[in-house]
Amino acid sequence: MSDTDTLRAGIAQIAPVWLDREATITKVTDWIEGAANDGCDLVAFGEALIPGYPFWLERTDGARFESPLQKSLYAHYLDQAVDIGGGGLHRVQAAAADHGVHVVVGCIERAADRGGHSVYCSAVQIGQNGRVLSVHRKLMPTYEERLAWAIGDGHGLVTHSVGAFTVGALNCWENWMPLPRAALYAQGEDLHIALWPGNVRNTTDITRFMAREGRSYVLSACALLRREDIGDEVPHAAAIIEGSEAQLANGGSCIAAPDGGWLVEPVADAECLIAVTLHHGLVRRERQTFDPAGHYSRPDVTRLVVDRRRQSTAEFIDE
Repeated sequence: MSDTDTLRAGIAQIAPVWLDREATITKVTDWIEGAANDGCDLVAFGEALIPGYPFWLERTDGARFESPLQKSLYAHYLDQAVDIGGGGLHRVQAAAADHGVHVVVGCIERAADRGGHSVYCSAVQIGQNGRVLSVHRKLMPTYEERLAWAIGDGHGLVTHSVGAFTVGALNCWENWMPLPRAALYAQGEDLHIALWPGNVRNTTDITRFMAREGRSYVLSACALLRREDIGDEVPHAAAIIEGSEAQLANGGSCIAAPDGGWLVEPVADAECLIAVTLHHGLVRRERQTFDPAGHYSRPDVTRLVVDRRRQSTAEFIDE
């Protein structure tokens, strides 16, 4: 296999500066630089990392209707969310361009095209030139996440070329959804990035399964959050801390090969860069017996229709 067949890919398993957008972005840019210094062509971060996952919901009676506490926390979350179209990730984009690294990062998106007061759990891909390539809004928030996040659409179900590889990404339990996976397979995906808020229990089984099913490399990128990461400046910090265990998210980042074997087993309880060199030739070897969108598909029997239009509540027709 030639050097053009290889890609050095990394996972930055880190904790956010929880619910602080700009401080978390500073930390992300530092880890992009660190990944570049390790020779990485691509680096992935966990789900909802900027500014953080809504861990308060299950720890502060998040389903209570008209709760002043919940309204206060949501207002803060909305304030700290990322307006991508308004340049909210410009420092991350600059770091990607400065270091020539493809970045996949989870953020809470404040979407101006939907009025600007709802938030989406979005997986953002930023190219090695610093350009935002795609923003995938999570199709279905999981359980209590629906108390904070709006429902996304198919606009971001796209793939991107990075070296010899075709890269796609999904958020957390979207990775359990067969049809979104199939939508990425159909576009030639052979490097799948699965973003998670962080827990070993989430990644241990599905990472290897997706690799084996897709005959692709799979990077499960996780975050961390410890009780001490909840700063005093967070609204109602004392109430959140009181209801929290020592580890709210313990990591679990890992990497599987196209045959379903581990390259890196789940890593817990540590902020770290996990980096490996991927060989595209291994993808081609595994596709010999099974290609989910090619010779082992039956489009004459089953086909998938994907609506990739960005959803909106209004269409304006001006002169």
